[in-house]
Amino acid sequence: MTRPFRVAVVGAGPAGIYAGNILRTRAAEAGIDARIDLFESLPAPYGLIRYGVAPDHPRIKGIVTSLHDMLSDGSVRLIGNVEVGADITVDELQSLYHAVIFATGAQRDSVVDLPGLHLPGSFGAADFVSWYDGHPDVPRHWPLDAPQVAVLGNGNVALDVARVLAKHPADLLTTDIPDNVHAGLAASPVEDVHVFGRRGPEDIKFTPIELRELGEVPGVDIVLYDEDFGRPGDDVTTGERRAAGNQAKVMARILQSWRDREPTGAPRRLHLHFWHKPVEVLGEHAVTGLRFERTEPDGAGGIRGTGEFVDYEVQAVYRAIGYRGTPVRDVPFDEAGGVIPNDGGRVLDDGEPVPGLYATGWIKRGPVGLIGHTKSDAGETIEKLLEDHAALAEAPRPGEEAVLDFFASRGVRFTTWEGWLALDAHERALGADFAGEVVRERVKVVPRDEQVAISNREVIVR
Repeated sequence: MTRPFRVAVVGAGPAGIYAGNILRTRAAEAGIDARIDLFESLPAPYGLIRYGVAPDHPRIKGIVTSLHDMLSDGSVRLIGNVEVGADITVDELQSLYHAVIFATGAQRDSVVDLPGLHLPGSFGAADFVSWYDGHPDVPRHWPLDAPQVAVLGNGNVALDVARVLAKHPADLLTTDIPDNVHAGLAASPVEDVHVFGRRGPEDIKFTPIELRELGEVPGVDIVLYDEDFGRPGDDVTTGERRAAGNQAKVMARILQSWRDREPTGAPRRLHLHFWHKPVEVLGEHAVTGLRFERTEPDGAGGIRGTGEFVDYEVQAVYRAIGYRGTPVRDVPFDEAGGVIPNDGGRVLDDGEPVPGLYATGWIKRGPVGLIGHTKSDAGETIEKLLEDHAALAEAPRPGEEAVLDFFASRGVRFTTWEGWLALDAHERALGADFAGEVVRERVKVVPRDEQVAISNREVIVR
């Protein structure tokens, strides 16, 4: 009798869940009995959806419903609170599975060479996003003491950071915002949030829905500057957005509608600046400002400096200029690209495929594209894996319970799908118990030990 084909997927975010679901379906079609375990370093699943999407994005978080359905029938087994490379090595994992797929995403901020970034008051967006999403491995307190704040970047993460900073905390209570985050934001003295982009308004990387939502934040005025518009070559048919067509025109109309608005005198303002290249963070002992060089189109699809410099007084700087992957111990890693080197999903070491190792999602291709793009990406990786199926070496310890016995012998407090259901119910109960005027869907539990204890029924929950 042919033994089951055992596969470990490392990372229970959208990329990992899509990979497991596609493998389950395609293996069945090919007559292969695939047994899939989904490993997650955190106690709860969903990765980017739970810990990387702003809490006031219910439409994006709605993807959770689809991911839930993929895991709820038990054909892909969830094993959480396990760090591959620490709690179990890759070699040990390969002794238990025929193949391992890495879907660990991109969780670090991209490196920026900008003088003054070391100063107190300078932050990476990835850390701030983790804080306001209640990631268990970041400090529970965030230093929100700046009246004027700068956000560097013209992508959706920059908008998320700016919106969360500017939004009145009471308007976040309908979300799953953790209590400590709400308390921190409520004490913030912020008045002005400035978002800076190197290029012009035609090259913004926002999606229309993200941009439109920005103008719907209660009690916040949007401020645009006439000098950032109408430059030579500055229209929706030029620059990197030339191929975007109608999407670019929609965003141009949104920006123009804001230019036509009269200020309301709102207590908080969100400023959008274009054609600004950061050159230095100012300050001696802490951030006191930012210096920019104004830019312009270079006529060849790029930008160039104009030699005009301008300073802005701010007390905090958030850089939202991209994410990069984190190495997994004993797995090849391209430090320059921030990815696991691969050929269509097959992990490469010095240009040669590593038998049994695969990658998918942002750790495979870099942090580009929206969440839905990971489906086609996972499909390519699974196609390569199934092509290799017959040639993969037999796992020395392939039994269904072998990995659970391994963790028990190491004293690893892993969590399961049933544990996630218990934690999910607990968080929803906390929301239902909220004694306020708004209805809260849930209140996130932040500490890791508390999440694990609730998941493993080590504490009594109702």
